[in-house]
Amino acid sequence: MNETIMNIKKRRSTRVFLPEQIPAEELDIIIDAGLSAPSGHNRQSWHFTVVQNKELLNELSNETKQVGKNIDDAFVQQLANNEKFHVFYDAPTVVVVSGDINGFMPETDCAAATQNMLIAAESLGVASCWVGYITYLLSSDKGKEYKRQLGIPADHIPYYAVALGKSRTNRGNAPVKRENTVNFIK
Repeated sequence: MNETIMNIKKRRSTRVFLPEQIPAEELDIIIDAGLSAPSGHNRQSWHFTVVQNKELLNELSNETKQVGKNIDDAFVQQLANNEKFHVFYDAPTVVVVSGDINGFMPETDCAAATQNMLIAAESLGVASCWVGYITYLLSSDKGKEYKRQLGIPADHIPYYAVALGKSRTNRGNAPVKRENTVNFIK
């Protein structure tokens, strides 16, 4: 099996990070992998905001949880009311992935860029987690100020975040794949 396929198959989400930053060279490679993703009509409609300020990450987590308390979803509310839950799992680096509303398929473009970053991180031994919870804050009225503070262009919608760092724990094996999810027509 080639290295790319191995990295795809062994990648797991990490939700317990060490506080140390990842090396800048590795972060650059991960970001470049995101920038190398396919995009609709090659519009490359994404924008990445890299946050490594611990105080700001904690503030974003707390504010997101406040918004989450009012979301009409029991699981979202459960996380929001959990004092120990950190939206980014205390990762030292978070990349917010936003898409240009004028793009052809900005959410799909951003998903492809996010996946590229996750696989690149795995190939470098950097732990990662795809985080969608932050969008509750960034799509709220309060989120407008945070978008400005984060330098997210006004015509962009934040879709995802990628938490990056070194894992505090050993990651488990791959879950069993769901059956009956593929059919072939020849």
